[in-house]
Amino acid sequence: MTNSDAYQRGKAMAEATNPGIEATLAERYDAILPGFSTTMMEVAFGHYYTREGLDDRTRYLATVAALAALGGQTGPQLKVHIRNALRAGATQREVAEVINQMALYGGFPAMINALNSALEVFEEEAA
Repeated sequence: MTNSDAYQRGKAMAEATNPGIEATLAERYDAILPGFSTTMMEVAFGHYYTREGLDDRTRYLATVAALAALGGQTGPQLKVHIRNALRAGATQREVAEVINQMALYGGFPAMINALNSALEVFEEEAA
């Protein structure tokens, strides 16, 4: 495990929106890819998600847009980041509008798949 500033920032941010994420990643992937969970905390969250310049809401909406445009293979990650966007203050309408906009870049099938993922998250969050 690392104690770098980026790791500490990343872990704090990731755990705030996804409690237990590092342990979940470690359990799932570290046996076949040692250090993967630590790398995700340090690099993805510590170097990217905690950068200055964008607030968390905007950063998560941008992530939702990118994942929506990439298509159906990103479904599990898309759901995580839709939840993160909502927890960071985005509205369901904003999430839906960002996804809708991606029809122009990823196509209508990708947009519809992403919108279905959003509907599932909205229902789960309401329960």
